[in-house]
Amino acid sequence: MARMNKLIDQKKNKMKEKIIILEMLKSKMKDQLREAETAYEKTAEYTKSEELRAESKYDTRGVEAGMLAGAQKKRVDELKQDLELLEENKKDIQLGSLVELEMNKIKRKYFLSSCAGGTMLEIKGEAVLVISVFSPMGIEMIGLKSQDSFTLEMTSGNRDYTVLNIS
Repeated sequence: MARMNKLIDQKKNKMKEKIIILEMLKSKMKDQLREAETAYEKTAEYTKSEELRAESKYDTRGVEAGMLAGAQKKRVDELKQDLELLEENKKDIQLGSLVELEMNKIKRKYFLSSCAGGTMLEIKGEAVLVISVFSPMGIEMIGLKSQDSFTLEMTSGNRDYTVLNIS
């Protein structure tokens, strides 16, 4: 019975870590979304100003500002989509999985996300690296189960990983 309680406590702790990571990522993404929306709104408003009225056929300030506003709008849409994907969060080794891997007897934790790849988070004094599901490592990890292995080809040589835990 004590062993079962210990396993339950371990599972709860892993779920808490995952929730903390998700909340930290969502917070960062929401901040980025607010910044992108503000930049888009300012640029969109600026494109309508008298200051950008073309003074000659070679004056392209208005066109350039419009292109910038379009790119900023696209970024806003991408951030909204990324946030939606984070909120869906599946329970298997897919988007939203917290995975502990071993490589060369070194254990590290990774969080699979649709965005913010390369972000390093610290949870309870432990480093967790956010990996994009679109990265080579993320693509290899999708669908794996505990104790599965995979190899990443690197210019410096192959790296062999083993999945230790998934939450």
